[in-house]
Parts: sequence; structure tokens; C-alpha cells
Amino acid sequence: MSIEERIRELGIELPPPPAPVASYVPVRVSGSLAFVAGQVPLMDGVPLHPGRLGGDVDVERGIEAARRAALQSLSALRAELGSLDRVRGIAQVTVFVASTPGFTDQPRVANGASDLFVEVFGDAGRHARAAVGVVDLPLGVCVEVAVVAELA
Repeated sequence: MSIEERIRELGIELPPPPAPVASYVPVRVSGSLAFVAGQVPLMDGVPLHPGRLGGDVDVERGIEAARRAALQSLSALRAELGSLDRVRGIAQVTVFVASTPGFTDQPRVANGASDLFVEVFGDAGRHARAAVGVVDLPLGVCVEVAVVAELA
């Protein structure tokens, strides 16, 4: 089954491809790798669950935001590549989590993105990962996800 068929089977609807909000491109292909710029969780152009984990955003909302940012990463890849069937797998994911001092559940929040990639790509979606706590993120969002995908 192709990745595009798998997405339809799972009932996943990808959001519109993200437009850059600064001086960068959403995806840069270099050789057999596609580098997806950090994606922040937006719903209809509005930040999803703004704030910080450990403060005004709970872990479940952080997981939801990470999943949404991962969906936006897939949308950016599809827009650049024409089809997600060109993706052989997900090589690396970096998840930045806006956190209050003392919050240490960044890996759990990052699972929102990681679990989506495994759901869509199966074993090819398993990846190396960093989950990093930061003070603030663009647009006041709670999560940002950057992805490196391996291309067929």
C-alpha cells in the first residue's frame, strides 16, 4: 500500500501546505534527504494551544499540538515532492517545546509527532529524535517540529 493510500485509509486529512512566515523555504531537498523547516501548530491560521507546557498548556494539549505540527510537516513534504510516496522514511525529528522552568515531559509531548510518523510510515517512520525545552517559540505556540525525511 502506498503512503498516500495509507493516509486515506487512516482518515487523516493533511492541512494546507504552510507558507513561510520569514526568510526561508518550507522544504529543502539535498540529495536523498528532504529537510522540512520547523512547523508550528496552526488551525485555520491561528496558533493551536499557545503558551508553555508546565504553565498554561497541559501535556495532552502539547501532544495534540505536536501531532498537528507533524501533519503540517507532511503537508509541506507533499507540496514539495508532489506525493508522499517519494518518502522512504523519517530520519530525524526535532521537537521544540515551550516550557516553564522545571517541566521535564518534553519527550512525552514530542511523542505526538513521533507516533504520527510511525502511524503513517510504519517502521520507516521510526526516527532519531531530540525533544528540547525552550523559553518561547514563534507566534507564541507551545511546540515546533522540524523533520528530516529520506527520499526514495
